[in-house]
Amino acid sequence: MKSLLNPEPSISSFSSIRTNKFPKFPISDTNSRLKFPVKDQNRSIGGNSRLKVKAVLDSSTIDQLGISVHDIRNPGISSTYRGSKLPKPNQTVLEAHARVCTGPTQTKPLTEEQAFKVLDTILRSVGGNLKDEEEVSRAQLGAFFAAMTIRANSFPEVTQWSQGERRAMNIFWPLLVRVLPHDLIFIADPEGSIMGAGSSIGPQYVGSGTNEMRLVGALREVLAGGHLGYEEVQGVLRDVLPLDVENGKSRVSESLLSAFLIGQRMNRETDRELKAYCLAFDNELGPPPVADVRSLTHYGEPYDGNTRYFRSTLFVAAVRSCYNESCLLHGVEWMPPKGGVTEEQMLKYMGANTSLSPIQAKELLEDEEVGFAYVSQRISQPSLYSLIGLREHIKKRPPLATTEKVQQFVRASGRESIVAGFYHEGFEEPLLMLMKRRGVHSGLVVKGEEGALSMTTRLRSVNASRGLPVNYCSGFRSSSVSSAIELDAGVSRQTFSVEINAGDYGFEPTDTPRTDRSVLKNIELGLAALSGQKGPAYDRIVLNAGMVDHLLGCDGAQDAVVALERAREAIDSGKALKRLLNYIKVSHKV
Repeated sequence: MKSLLNPEPSISSFSSIRTNKFPKFPISDTNSRLKFPVKDQNRSIGGNSRLKVKAVLDSSTIDQLGISVHDIRNPGISSTYRGSKLPKPNQTVLEAHARVCTGPTQTKPLTEEQAFKVLDTILRSVGGNLKDEEEVSRAQLGAFFAAMTIRANSFPEVTQWSQGERRAMNIFWPLLVRVLPHDLIFIADPEGSIMGAGSSIGPQYVGSGTNEMRLVGALREVLAGGHLGYEEVQGVLRDVLPLDVENGKSRVSESLLSAFLIGQRMNRETDRELKAYCLAFDNELGPPPVADVRSLTHYGEPYDGNTRYFRSTLFVAAVRSCYNESCLLHGVEWMPPKGGVTEEQMLKYMGANTSLSPIQAKELLEDEEVGFAYVSQRISQPSLYSLIGLREHIKKRPPLATTEKVQQFVRASGRESIVAGFYHEGFEEPLLMLMKRRGVHSGLVVKGEEGALSMTTRLRSVNASRGLPVNYCSGFRSSSVSSAIELDAGVSRQTFSVEINAGDYGFEPTDTPRTDRSVLKNIELGLAALSGQKGPAYDRIVLNAGMVDHLLGCDGAQDAVVALERAREAIDSGKALKRLLNYIKVSHKV
């Protein structure tokens, strides 16, 4: 490609440059417990709200479990669950990532002023001259320069470099090339065709060691806008993960890995690439255990949580377990970019054990008084979990944000289904493809609020954005009675797509309860609903339990109205609340 820079621009008035030590990414220590004095907890979240939740837990579980009040942790809002050892990214460069590390049509080129600010920040950080800001990490640099390269090589003209970006790079690159490590020069100009200086380094770069050599070879294709094969992607992932930067034993440069992850997302992953990400670490802990249950639904909520609205899935699982629709939830305690409320945060606050292995989860699924379980990626897939720090520094969601929602950490002897949430149009079909690849009987994708699984009862706004509406659902069902393990890949399936209008099923339109990152508020709403308190949260739990039963083709749910009534009965009888409290108790005993 023709060089985007003049070969010898004028350079003036720049400070001297020193070699910089880039920050590393320690793996978050989520096993360490956050400790807060009770008075500080009440001050940060509001004593009345905390007492409402504590009243439910006190009366039903604290005496039985022997949980001290001090063990019921509440850091208040979801952002406080971020690992304290994770180095923070530089905000200037992170804001640039939000604009340029995205797709061929979504990218927003930087203005000249923005480009000058970003490149000046990078130059001063690399030279050790950055004051009053976080250093720009190797992962941030890898993502930024990968985005610039892919835009130059393969994006449409409207999302390629702006004139302002060209002018800024024309001035800064001759300075950067003197101090950047060779891996970053390679990422910025892999074929020596984009930049005007240092062009011999990129074409000759091979990496350090066999693991990096494979990654560099794959990255050359990605930076050119190309795609990789299934085994090639899996080979790279298995070569480089888990990261162990805390102990200085990373197998590859974080800049190369972040460039690879963001580059694949910017190029729009193919089906074979998504399958590779989805299946790469299936057996990291060995073959998944098989639960002796007649029906099992795997819930794939976005791992980065909810920042605005009530997240209902934990409470929906308690409801569905009452009539033998076992549910397996999975996720993490905290995940970028949103860093919102997650099931793990809620369960930890309520005193449940959130470090269950898949085998222990199997026991809870088979327990007739529980029937649902939660598995943390921290335990089930430590290799992927080790990427959390790096994912924060690349800002935009990598391919894993899609594929981690379609996991089966426990299998079932009976019927299996997967439900996953999505937000951006175009991801519904890849998610359903991955579900079919898993061999499940039924699959469902839901465009819930915030891209999560919660369908809403609120009216659609007249100002709603174009594209698929909230409450859009798409999926497939199989009438086969074989176990999912034995299900033939060629079995016929019934496909469907529908927009759920809650008003058609007798629900009054209500605004969605706001939680605004409050873990406690989310729990308070869920427990009040399971205690029988009617209102928006109650309606959403009923709607999501009943409609998922109906759309997946579960036994006894062929009629949606009947399915919804069954969900109401599970709540109004007190069974669903009892199941949740049983889970808290039994999770410490398996």
